[in-house]
Amino acid sequence: MLRGSNVLLCVTGSIAAYKSSFIIRLLVKAGANVQVIMTQASKEFVTPLTLGTLSKNPVLTDFVKNSDAGVWNNHVDLGLWADFILVAPATANTIAKMAHGEADSFLLATYLSAKCPVYVAPAMDLDMYQHASTKDNLLLLEERGNIIIKPKYGELASGLVGEGRLAEPEEILAFLELSLAAGKPLVGKKILVTAGPTHESIDPVRFIGNRSSGKMGFAIAEAIAEQGGEPILIAGPTSLESSAEIKRINVESANEMLAECKNVFSDVDAVIMAAAVADFTPIQKQIQKIKKADSKMSIALKPTEDILLYLGNHKKEQVLVGFAMETENGLENAKKKLKSKNLAFIVYNSLNEKGAGFQHDTNKIVIIDQHNKITNFELKSKQEVANDIIDELIKYF
Repeated sequence: MLRGSNVLLCVTGSIAAYKSSFIIRLLVKAGANVQVIMTQASKEFVTPLTLGTLSKNPVLTDFVKNSDAGVWNNHVDLGLWADFILVAPATANTIAKMAHGEADSFLLATYLSAKCPVYVAPAMDLDMYQHASTKDNLLLLEERGNIIIKPKYGELASGLVGEGRLAEPEEILAFLELSLAAGKPLVGKKILVTAGPTHESIDPVRFIGNRSSGKMGFAIAEAIAEQGGEPILIAGPTSLESSAEIKRINVESANEMLAECKNVFSDVDAVIMAAAVADFTPIQKQIQKIKKADSKMSIALKPTEDILLYLGNHKKEQVLVGFAMETENGLENAKKKLKSKNLAFIVYNSLNEKGAGFQHDTNKIVIIDQHNKITNFELKSKQEVANDIIDELIKYF
């Protein structure tokens, strides 16, 4: 949910301001674009250099950027840029000013200009948090649509014990993800995705593999997360990176991928088998490197176990989706696979199509469902193709 989001993090003058650095790291790791606004008071607790380095963007504090050149920071544009605002930590002073419409700082002016959801994470001492004025201000903010991330119970900077501690960065991120996922179609759904090639070892140096990059499967996992689902990505050997919200399991061989699929299959609601799994593996894997010889060498192979066939034979209520990469008789072969593997629908693509298949950033697919309905798609980026596949999957829930 956070991947690609524009997040405006507003840091105010609390001892808990140091936690903002951890919040930024988690947001960036989740794939968010983070812009930080600091109040003057917050700079007494954490430096703009630290937060700017972590967010990869210059920290904003004042309206004026360069008075001699007449350059200023546009709070209106910034409020419109943000997908959501997170005020963390939010002091009693800032909360009061937000509640009463004051605009005596760049942060407050930006808040008043924003059209997006606003999350407020209070941090203050016990008596300040329990004061009737603070309670009234928080209630007023909630009534106006702001979302409060409640502080935690614990030891405070004053030595008192009670409510007022800023929620931990991990708790704030979990709250954001849950809130942003609300109403999305795949909330509560665990979906297994396989991606990439498998490598079947010949000896410690050589292997049998294929040209799959894993880009399609990774894009599908990201699309699932964007729709509120919980993707479990089983990835063969690839250099691709995945966002923090994706649970990733790395494997090498077809047998390892099968074992991991079996481990999680009973816990998932759907499987999208996008991996290009090797069909054959050497009967005997050499312990030492095979030396080059003048004579011809042959390698005896045996079929790998068909992962999708196994899942199709053992499924209960899970929705199974397969891929068919073909070079000839594509539609006919895809339809046979759809039926034999007991799939809900199959995604067919042809290596004969320019810009489709392995290594490309684009793909051109055909979706065939159980009722033999055929839907053709134009050549698109793999991210767009992933969205088309997930749109089809959503129909089954």
